[in-house]
Parts: sequence; structure tokens; C-alpha cells
Amino acid sequence: MSVSAPADATIPVGTETPTVTSLGPASAVTSTSVAEQVGDRIWTITSGVAPVQVGAFDPVGKTVDRKFSLPTGAGAWAMTHIGTDLYIGLYTPGDVYKVDTTTGTAAKVAQFGSFVWSIAATPDGKIVAGTYPDGAVHEYDPATGATRSYGAAIAGEQYVRSIAADATTIYAGVGTKAHLIAIDRATGDRRDVLPAKYADRTFVATLALDGTKLAAGLSPTGTMLVFDTTDLSNPVEVQTPGGDQYVTAITLSGADVYLGTRPSGTLYRYRDNALTRLGSPYDGAYFNRIFVEGSTIRAELTSQVVDFDEASGTFSGTDLGQAGLPPAPEQPMAIAATPTSVLVSGKAGIQVHDLATGASTRTFLPGEAKTMTPVGRQVYLGVYTLARLWQMEPDGTGLHEFGRIGNEQTRPTDAAYDARSQTWLLSTEPDYGKYDGTLVEQHLDTGQLEVHRGVLPHQSVRSVTTADGIAYLGGATRNSLGTDPILPEATVVAFDQRRNQVLWETAALAGAQSYSAVAQYRGRLYVTTDDGRLAVLDPRTGTLVAGATLGTSQSRLTIARSGLYGTDSKRVFKITPTTTGAPTVSTVVDGLASQIYGYPLITTSHDGAALYTIKGRDLVRIGGLR
Repeated sequence: MSVSAPADATIPVGTETPTVTSLGPASAVTSTSVAEQVGDRIWTITSGVAPVQVGAFDPVGKTVDRKFSLPTGAGAWAMTHIGTDLYIGLYTPGDVYKVDTTTGTAAKVAQFGSFVWSIAATPDGKIVAGTYPDGAVHEYDPATGATRSYGAAIAGEQYVRSIAADATTIYAGVGTKAHLIAIDRATGDRRDVLPAKYADRTFVATLALDGTKLAAGLSPTGTMLVFDTTDLSNPVEVQTPGGDQYVTAITLSGADVYLGTRPSGTLYRYRDNALTRLGSPYDGAYFNRIFVEGSTIRAELTSQVVDFDEASGTFSGTDLGQAGLPPAPEQPMAIAATPTSVLVSGKAGIQVHDLATGASTRTFLPGEAKTMTPVGRQVYLGVYTLARLWQMEPDGTGLHEFGRIGNEQTRPTDAAYDARSQTWLLSTEPDYGKYDGTLVEQHLDTGQLEVHRGVLPHQSVRSVTTADGIAYLGGATRNSLGTDPILPEATVVAFDQRRNQVLWETAALAGAQSYSAVAQYRGRLYVTTDDGRLAVLDPRTGTLVAGATLGTSQSRLTIARSGLYGTDSKRVFKITPTTTGAPTVSTVVDGLASQIYGYPLITTSHDGAALYTIKGRDLVRIGGLR
């Protein structure tokens, strides 16, 4: 039996008369990913908000005293400067802006595809940039406005995550299979200078160049290599301790090298062949940039600028939101409802909407909560990156990390709770360039963690639900970012949680590349695809019983007292089983135009009487269901 999704598929309007109440911006944040010092100001730019805001921070006055928006872009990872001119490389699209920091005026000067990951200035006054997903290197000449493409740094790779340049050579840090490509600026000839022993790394994620000293940060081992560019064959290896996986920032200052690592959020100094731990502003801090001027050591983090006092080993920080770069509505990432609150996650935090007062507050999180699962008086979070496990109370207090999934996993994708066995289930996607996602069982009664990798062979695990001790998993053929599918179509699996055994596996719908949601309702298993199809399966055997069309894109499902509902970010729909044939699908609320980051978002209120979803960037409550 096959179920197709015609491009012109429509969903009939239902007979319900729901009430839709806006609860204001779903999640508001000041989040940055890059910074550059020009003169006596530290420039940064927000990400994930619309429009993006560029701000100049005065480290003496502790204020953002210049601020303006850019007309394009969803955020930025790339900044550099030439003299008093600041250059910003954006993503979605990959526009390059020049900012005259003396006047605060900005102008778009180039576009390099859809995503500029890295940018650097050359000694002769040009700009070089690395891009995704073409893994290419580009050049822009401010004097003439001309651009040049050097093409893909190396065939088969999608990311140029870091870049640096001297008078003759561009150095491109590549992933998801790590390479360090040296490109001759005149001829375009290139060679990989990363020693073969590091070929198992995922990224050369960070580069810093000063004179003939080139420092490179490798993921996911938290390794730094220090090269002499006059002889690139024998770099010095500097291994950070304690299990850190990422070197997020490197600054060269004379003979010293300063570096910041994740996930610990530690600042180090490498001097005289020795690595010294200087301190950490807080657990999980993300160093975007480190600035060193004489005895002053300063860093720009996700939402702060911090000063380091070496004498005491302590940091003092200024919150950029309070300094004049205020939070703005962002693209939400996950949603959950408790008896007292609705929680919406985003970049570096969780917005807590108090149902009694209508007010919302922000709880800082050093990461992104991709899943949130209320259980009793706790909420359990699956956090990106590094697939970490956190928990907090429904009001956002008591937030702490209590575990990590490991197993080369980085991105939680879905979660469910099995009340009978007191087990929190998560599905995950592996790290960049890796294969095989996992089903995770976190036993909340004993603390035992079970990680089942490859339950869905050669796939990431996109969705999960559980019933009667059986976990049902939806797969995705794309294992992780930077990989190509191995299988022609995704599958759905039933997994016995007690016996740790796959009961059945089925390619439920022909050609499906991903199953974005699974839900068991009234004795049937409902699964949705990323191209808008719905399959109804017998949960005992995986046999396809019926199918229907939901639309043309991915969706998520939730169960309320009045039925089975879902959203595709355009509308909320209801799925009603029939005694024979396909279920009926009807529109409950249309015109959502949800601006979310990732999967469509919908959840049911604690009492089952209402739904919460996203309209635009606002949180809305849908009541009056029947």
C-alpha cells in the first residue's frame, strides 16, 4: 500500500470553534556567536532574531553605545576588520557587510552563497571567506569590489569552518572530515597540511594566525596544533585536559596563545611549551573571542563580555542585554507544558511562561534544549551540543547537568516518558560526519543510562514514543550533517525496552527519507514523514493499515483529551480515526506561519484540555477543543 503526497493537497476545515490566545513572544534572547575589536570598542551581532542587531560594546563604560540592524541575515559566525572598517559574514543568506565604525553605516558588499562560516583579512587588505554547504573559499577586494572564488577547499567536504591568510597563502579549516588546506593565493594550488594522524577528527574548527605562527583547534578532541608556516610539516600538539572537545576561540599574543574550550568553558594560556588553566566564567561558557591587551584579558561570550583578573583568578562580567543589546523574539526550538508553566527553549536558555501571572522569565542554559520532558516536579532536557542531560524545576530554578549520552552523539531530536518503568527516552542524531543515532533510556529511579546505538541501522533516530514497554522509533536516512544517506529510505522500528530487542522494522511509506513524528493513539501507531504523508501502522507488527495526506512538509503530533493533533508550522490539524479506511484530517487553526528553528512545535496542556504552539514567533494557547 502506498500513500502519496500531491503538491496541491489541502486539508478540510474542521467543525471545531477553537479559541486562540496569544501569550506573547515565545522566547526572547540576546545571543551572539562572534565578536571583533575595532579601536576601543568590541563589536558583536545577535543571532536567531529578526532583524539581527549589530552592537558596539564599550568595555570602560560597560554599555552598548552604538547599535543598528541589518536588513538581511539570520545571524553571523564571522567577523574581521581592516582599519576602522568591520566586515561581517552572515548566514541565510551568506551576505557580507562592511560597517564603517566611525559613522556606524553599513553596506552589503558581497554575497557568498547561503552561509558564511568564517572570514579573515589579508595583509594586503582583502577579505577571504569560507562557506557552507559548498565548502568553498572566496575572496573580496574592497578596493575594486571584485570577488574571486577558489572553489571547494577539498572535494567532498561541506564546511570551511575557519580561515586565515598571510601574504601568499589562505589556510582553510575544513570538516566534517578534518582537513587544513593551504591554498596559494596567486595560483589556487592547494595541499592538505594536516598531519595524517589527525584525519579521524571532524573539524579544523578554529584558526588564528600571527606572523608565521598558525594555531588550529581540532574537534571533537579539544586539541590545538601550533604550526610554523615556514615549515608546516611538524606542528606542536597541545592537548587540553578534562575531556574538553572543542577549542572555540584562539588568540595569539606575542609568544603566548590563549584558548577557550568547551564544554567546560575554560580559559587556558599556552606559554613556554606549557598549558596553564586560568579559570572559567561559568560551567559551559562558550568563548566567541578572546582579547588580550597588555595585562588585560577579556572575552566575549554568548551573552556577556567578561574581564579576567589573573591575580585572583576570577571573572567579572557584563550582560549584553542589560548593557544595551536587549533580548528580541527568536526562533523557538522546543516546547513543553507543566501544571504551572509553559516552557519554550531557544539559544542559550529557556523562556518560562508563568500560567498564573502571564509573565515570562529567562533561565540561562549553556546550550540549546532540543527536547523538554516534564515528569512530576521536574523537567528533563536533552541539550545540544554533546547530547547532554539536564534537569530543572517547572519555574526554571534548580537547573543542572546530570549526564551525557556520549557515543559520538550531539543532537537530541525527540523524547518521551515511560511512566510504568520510570524511564525517560530520547532519540539522537550523531555528531557531524558520524553515523548511527541512538535510542537512550535514562532510568530515573536508578540513575542507570542505557544507550542503544544503531537500533535503526545506518540512520539517525528522528522521533520516539513509548507504550506498554515498547519504544517506537522513526528514522532518518541522513545520519548527521556532513554525511550522505546510505539507505534509499527511512524505517520505523519497534524496540522492546525490557529485552533490548528489535521486534520489527518497516519501511512504512515508500521513499520516505525521515519520520518526523510517531504517536500511539487508540491502538494504532501514527507516523508522519517530512514530505507530508501520514501512515497508520499496527503497533504489534508494523503492518501498514491506512494512510493519509497531511500536507507537503514535516509535522509533529500530540495527544489531547479531545483527540490526536499535529502541526506542520502552517496550521494545527486534527487526525480522526475511522472504522474503515484512512483517518480524516481537518484543520483546527490555520495561518500559523511559525518561525521556528528545527521541527514544528506543539504540545498539550497538563490537563489535556488545550494545545500550545507557535504563531509567527509568539506562543499561543488553543482552547475550545472538542
